[in-house]
Amino acid sequence: MHPVRDHIVMNYVYILRSEKSGKFYTGSTNDLRKRLKQHNENKSSYTKNKGPWKIIYYETCINEQDARSREKYLKTGTGKRYLKNRLRHFLPARQSQSENIC
Repeated sequence: MHPVRDHIVMNYVYILRSEKSGKFYTGSTNDLRKRLKQHNENKSSYTKNKGPWKIIYYETCINEQDARSREKYLKTGTGKRYLKNRLRHFLPARQSQSENIC
């Protein structure tokens, strides 16, 4: 018998930025590459025809529940302020001050 290895699936909360409009999108997934591809192939209703999209920030979570909880928080006023503060170190000033983080 071979020992069974647990397959750990990481989950992520991510922030996308539209290269077209500069708007932001916040979501969660267990596969960042696949989800970004879906956004850029217009397979997500909210981001459809608003791309191309680029991942500008993500956090790793240990399970789906934590990722969804963090996503929900980042969409609150307090969460948006946290993100703006965090992202201002990585984005040009004009982009990080956008009111469009969602």
